Amino acid sequence: MGYVDDLFSVKGKVALVTGAATGIGRMAATGLVQGGARVLIASRKGDACEAVAAELNALGAAGSAEGFAADVSTEEGIAALVEEVKSRTDTLHILVNNAGVSWGAKLEEFPYAAWAKVLNVNVTGLFHLTRELLPMLEKDASIDDPARIVNLGSVMGTQPMADGAYSYTASKAAVHHLTRTLASEFGERRITVNAFAPGPFQSRMTAFATATDEQAADVASRNPSGRIGRVDDIAGSTLYLCSRAGSYVTGAILPIDGGESVHHGLRLFKE
Repeated sequence: MGYVDDLFSVKGKVALVTGAATGIGRMAATGLVQGGARVLIASRKGDACEAVAAELNALGAAGSAEGFAADVSTEEGIAALVEEVKSRTDTLHILVNNAGVSWGAKLEEFPYAAWAKVLNVNVTGLFHLTRELLPMLEKDASIDDPARIVNLGSVMGTQPMADGAYSYTASKAAVHHLTRTLASEFGERRITVNAFAPGPFQSRMTAFATATDEQAADVASRNPSGRIGRVDDIAGSTLYLCSRAGSYVTGAILPIDGGESVHHGLRLFKE
């Protein structure tokens, strides 16, 4: 194995990716399988996870995938997921907390219950699943090869924008702050904690705006890079943070957004 291949390899690692049946979770799982990891794919739709695992295994990549149902929206669901992971492996090197939900409505019509629903999955579920898996993450972690946690934030958590998704944007800001907090605490446990802050990608969550090629092109036209995100953007970032290449990175909120987080549209002196 050459230097670059070894630097970004996750061969022999065991990873759990939540919400990986579609969208960014699937993209992260794809990168990990291609990099040589054994990837556990979990979401509420077990059949979909099994289908994705089969598709990834058919790629002939260095790693492998296995899918099953899991629900991080309840305490009981988290406990069941932890037991399922324990039944499949005695150690965990990588945790990608990708599972999430959203809710959009006009300010005047935004329902009270939407706050609890979104925050419960995006923040509460993320925190408690991470805590319950800590013993497995710590088991083989070391100074030279720490365990990795990657949380799913959003450009909407770094910029004051809601587009009607008020609870979602607040939850992602919370994920970013929690990521930094846990990174500070988990260093002594030999675990890195980072977060992605993606911009627009085609996914089930963004289907209302990117489902068709025409819609996706319209969204891309407003991005500073002139396009929306692709599989390789997430796969590559995942491999970076989870391989030897990213072993000294922790507490980072990585913008994968084509420049949206630094594009404010203001022109002080130029037309």
